[in-house]
Amino acid sequence: MQESTVSTDTYAGAREALDNHGVIAYPTEAVFGLGCMPYDEIAVRKLLAIKQRPAEKGLILIAADYSQLLTYVDDSKIPQDKRFQVFSQWPGPVTLVLPAKPDVPRFLRGEHDTIAVRVTAFEPARALCKALGTALVSSSANVQGEQALTTHGEVERTFGEQVDWIMTEPVGGNSQPSKILNPLTGDVVRP
Repeated sequence: MQESTVSTDTYAGAREALDNHGVIAYPTEAVFGLGCMPYDEIAVRKLLAIKQRPAEKGLILIAADYSQLLTYVDDSKIPQDKRFQVFSQWPGPVTLVLPAKPDVPRFLRGEHDTIAVRVTAFEPARALCKALGTALVSSSANVQGEQALTTHGEVERTFGEQVDWIMTEPVGGNSQPSKILNPLTGDVVRP
């Protein structure tokens, strides 16, 4: 497992890990996240196994900007009168549940016809997505039901060699993980 701090070669280890169906860990607004390439079923299933999380729940994707999410979100199903409500949330620590494109695999969206996505304003995570040129799966670094980890050291001690690359930047200053809401229905999934 490789660790990385920000430098010109910061993301080479992440790229290599992702190219080899790996799971990476990186800081988000409040906790460390575990991530992988969204369409890499081998990596997604590995991440789900590490977390002991059922695939039916679905996963969150994090991105540097909305364009990185257009592969997954069915933008045509966001009504014109709801678009401000959607896009005014970003960039920021708010995850939105939006219509998924029909070809988004069940291992990403779970038993839903929606996908949970976030355009982050947290610079380390945003820079990672920019450098890799893609959205990433973003699930809290923990075993399902346990406390989410907040330092790279905790991630390394807890998951060891199960995680292929860890970014060493600290998490953001938020005390709670991102709020999750469906802006089309008004439902709050996680306050």
